[in-house]
Amino acid sequence: MNDFNKMTPKEIVAELDKFIIGQDEAKKSVAIALRNRYRRSLLSDEMKEEITPKNILMIGPTGVGKTEIARRLAKLMDAPFVKVEATKFTEVGYVGRDVDSMVRDLVEAAIRITKQNRLQEKYSIADEITEEKIIEAIIPGKKKPSTAPGGVRGPFDFIMGGGYQSPKTTSDDSKEDASEKGDVELAREQVRQQLRDGLLEEQFIEIQIKEAPKGNNLDMGNEGMVAIGNIFGDMMPQKTKKKKVRVKDARKILREQEAQNLLDMDQVTEEALESAEQNGIIFIDEIDKIASGSSYRSGADVSREGVQRDILPIVEGSVVNTKYGPVKTDHVLFIGAGAFHIAKPTDLIPELQGRFPIRVELSNLNQEALVKILTVPENALLKQHKMLLETEGIKIDFSEDAIQEIATMAFLMNEQTENIGARRLHTIMEKLLEDISFNISEMMEKEIIIDKEYVQERFVGRIHADDIDRFIL
Repeated sequence: MNDFNKMTPKEIVAELDKFIIGQDEAKKSVAIALRNRYRRSLLSDEMKEEITPKNILMIGPTGVGKTEIARRLAKLMDAPFVKVEATKFTEVGYVGRDVDSMVRDLVEAAIRITKQNRLQEKYSIADEITEEKIIEAIIPGKKKPSTAPGGVRGPFDFIMGGGYQSPKTTSDDSKEDASEKGDVELAREQVRQQLRDGLLEEQFIEIQIKEAPKGNNLDMGNEGMVAIGNIFGDMMPQKTKKKKVRVKDARKILREQEAQNLLDMDQVTEEALESAEQNGIIFIDEIDKIASGSSYRSGADVSREGVQRDILPIVEGSVVNTKYGPVKTDHVLFIGAGAFHIAKPTDLIPELQGRFPIRVELSNLNQEALVKILTVPENALLKQHKMLLETEGIKIDFSEDAIQEIATMAFLMNEQTENIGARRLHTIMEKLLEDISFNISEMMEKEIIIDKEYVQERFVGRIHADDIDRFIL
């Protein structure tokens, strides 16, 4: 297990605080769930099997950080992560038909992560091989004539060459070959030094690259079926083609190609399957839309309870067949999430309720939280917009009162219209900077200060603070 998995719950919450504002209860729950995985890894094999993860049900409106908490948690522990919409399984003609696709997606994510980690280990060796191949492409070695047994150079050389040729060489030829070899080696050393000094990056060379396999019409779109083309594809020799590219591009292509060649895919698959089983996180969003008590409809006569019953075995723990092998879901962490505006958690079938023992309610974002979302996180929204405009030489800054005004606007809009949480800030920021972004090429000013008056001008007539009185009890 990596070092992140050994973090204490408080350290995990501190990491999540860098990206997510508020929602301390939810952070606390996922931090404990993560820590319990580490604790479980220290137990004996017999006890490990007995301890199952305590799945979490997050309840809260859209845009308050439910998905972000789960995604950041998975990234923090380098765990396979999949987000699925529960409503996907309620489509007409598709009711609960393929719920185990979420597990197959999890395995694909695990393969991708494990493969990338193993590639990182192989890059140092691949770099050496790549350097040799680039040097070979710039200064090819002298190719020796292929000589068949008996001194004949090839099957048709005897006919075309006009007779038998002796394989014997004179001492003069040997000296000449040795001299040429020395010259080639000297030239190669010079090229090697120039490569390392970065002097040949723009030079074009010809390299052999593997052809990417083309899409197969036999993959009928069903994830559960094994494509016939894939079975026979592995038996065919890998096709290669010549391509003329710059040295800097050739280095990237060859490095990746050589690292792939050094990988043991059987080992990668084995590790990935174990990672999916022991560390995987499946985030089931919109779980309230399949609650039986809901008046929500996504199509004619859709049985939401039927979908719950199809999801239940996966959450309870079952074996799902994937193209990489069978996967047990007993120890996968499931995080359910939903707004539960119309339905209630108790509208889920009792068996499914019992599989989500930890329930966390996420609070609505107030004005103070919206200000922090704009300024505090490492990927803060204001920082993103500043950096985007700086790429074209325009420096913008926001006054304190402007930040407060943006947060106030977002809060009022959420109260007066649909509450979409922090996503409202994206809407406001895009509208606020629309003219600057559009006219950026013609602007003479290189530094712009956005103040409260500018914000109010952009949104005049869109929102009235007086309307908030309606919401005060």
